Amino acid sequence: MPRSVTSLLCFLLLATTAQAQPPGPPMQPPRTITVTGSGTVTGAPDKAQVRLTVQKANPSMDKARADALAVVQRFLALTKKLGIPEDKVRTTSAMVNPDYRWDQPTSRQVLVGYVVQRELEVEVTDLDKLGALVEGAVDAGVNNVAPPVLDSTKRRELNRRALAAAARDAEASARAIADTLGVKLGSLRELSAAGAAPPRPPVPMAMMKAAMAEGADAGGAASYAPGSLEFETTVTATFDIAAP
Repeated sequence: MPRSVTSLLCFLLLATTAQAQPPGPPMQPPRTITVTGSGTVTGAPDKAQVRLTVQKANPSMDKARADALAVVQRFLALTKKLGIPEDKVRTTSAMVNPDYRWDQPTSRQVLVGYVVQRELEVEVTDLDKLGALVEGAVDAGVNNVAPPVLDSTKRRELNRRALAAAARDAEASARAIADTLGVKLGSLRELSAAGAAPPRPPVPMAMMKAAMAEGADAGGAASYAPGSLEFETTVTATFDIAAP
């Protein structure tokens, strides 16, 4: 018998045998417990970002520019007096916009002057100077000082500690569920971590204004109580249920 015919017969025999075998039992999905854990770690802030806005309006563009520049120069002199390095002070934007008003009799816009706006950002690494910086900025003529954004140079380490706490919380929750159901918790099957949230600001601006008022009453620069930052994160963990 030719080899090709023999090979074909063997293939047909194997296929027939495979079809004759009964199908095996369906695979059961793994038994698991999925939980979410959260972790929070507190840390002391050691730096702050302060955003400031200088805005001046005048019928003359040159005068509006000069007035805004004078405020900026007084503020820069303040940062130098406080010992804040020049590379920690940045001008983020400078804008000049025409200022119009609506003239009812002529039903048209009338140019009344110009508005010059300068925005600055300061990074403060000595929080003892923060109150004096904000108070001095207002005295220098700065129109708006945004609430300082506090942060920590140890942010990465604190976030990792929060992740570790979240993982422990997830495992404790899974064990509590397993004990309640009378099963044994197995090994970790899967773990995912959420992105770390920005630290919560510990001190509202109202408290800072109160501190500034107390400093003014005492005849000195305002103090600033930074409090503590909270670093919070979550993880989702899936554990196997061990076979009895």
